[in-house]
Amino acid sequence: MRVGVLTGGGDCPGLNAVIRAIVRKGVQEYGYEFTGFRDGWRGPLEGVAVPLDIPAVRGILPRGGTILGSSRTNPLTAPSGIRRVKENLAKYEIEALIAIGGEDTLGVAARLVDEYGVPCVGVPKTIDNDLSATDYTFGFDTAVGIATEAIDRLHTTAESHMRVLVVEVMGRHAGWIALHSGLAGGANVILIPEQRFDLDQVCAWVTSRFKATYAPIVVVAEGAMPRDGELVLKDRTLDSYGHVRLSGVGEWLAKEIERRTGKEARTTVLGHVQRGGTPSAFDRWLATRFGLHAIDAVRDGAWGQMVALRGTDIVRVPISEATARLKTVDPALYAEVGVFFG
Repeated sequence: MRVGVLTGGGDCPGLNAVIRAIVRKGVQEYGYEFTGFRDGWRGPLEGVAVPLDIPAVRGILPRGGTILGSSRTNPLTAPSGIRRVKENLAKYEIEALIAIGGEDTLGVAARLVDEYGVPCVGVPKTIDNDLSATDYTFGFDTAVGIATEAIDRLHTTAESHMRVLVVEVMGRHAGWIALHSGLAGGANVILIPEQRFDLDQVCAWVTSRFKATYAPIVVVAEGAMPRDGELVLKDRTLDSYGHVRLSGVGEWLAKEIERRTGKEARTTVLGHVQRGGTPSAFDRWLATRFGLHAIDAVRDGAWGQMVALRGTDIVRVPISEATARLKTVDPALYAEVGVFFG
């Protein structure tokens, strides 16, 4: 059997670990051959591929990013996209396809299976940790670690100058990174997309912190919105899946805090730093296990299934179930950390 592999969407620490595990087990235990498609769905759409074998995946376990490249190409919106994908899969004699990605990448895979009969297996990937049906996605632990270290470092410069520091982290629809890193880093305010924030309350927390002679750290997810406003954006252009490119709420929030409180406020936007570089030990472990179980799913012909973490077990769930709704922060969980605000 020849198996195709692709990595779509934003790059993420742990992608190479998945690829390595798929190829190593697939070759050694099942005698499969592998083709890697370049740049997400662009590869099967345009017929751009590279051979994958054991020498090709040696040494990639600790590397960030993806050796196959990635993109946000959407074959469902491309002219004759499905026909071209199927023709290129036939051209490379692909009998099964493993799609590694988030909501959008896996959403395409689900439709290819359900509507067009393309044999696909999914592997969940997103640093936002917002895919339902799995307890964790790889990349999240690395992103939280990077954000927490940044917050730790910013505490000292905030206190040295007695200014507000606003830290903007990733999180389009879910505030998992903001919640975990903000709590671990001792932030005084954490703002997430699931809970619209009251700007007056934020300023009250900031003022309270200064009265205690400490400089506040505000952590805000890029998708967080004020109670009486809309999403704050620098750029309103859309990607091929119809998503706006986020970032801007941190700068806006710092200016509003400074204007309303009279305290100097600065912004640090962590951006792509969170998803770059070497993956954490946990993400390498999880990504490797996902890869091992994904190739088992191919062997079993479990088309339309995605591997997922449940407790300490790797299980299979329908891709359509995993992409039907996002996993967001429970209000009760957010309320728990409110004791540290202000």
